[in-house]
Amino acid sequence: MVGRAVGGAVVRNQVKRRLRHHVRPHLDRLPAGSMLVVRANPTAATCSSATLAAELDRGLGKVLRRVGGDQ
Repeated sequence: MVGRAVGGAVVRNQVKRRLRHHVRPHLDRLPAGSMLVVRANPTAATCSSATLAAELDRGLGKVLRRVGGDQ
């Protein structure tokens, strides 16, 4: 989800496309049947692609550790 705080429509769509691009390779790591919601904050509009990917990896790592710990 990319809210209006991130920027105008063009910026929000750019952030959505960048996030989708970085999330796609990680989908197979999620448990079957799970749902993933990624919410972008305003800094996502101005950060580099490498930073966005690193933050996404960090967040997904936390989620996957929690899911793995609950089983």
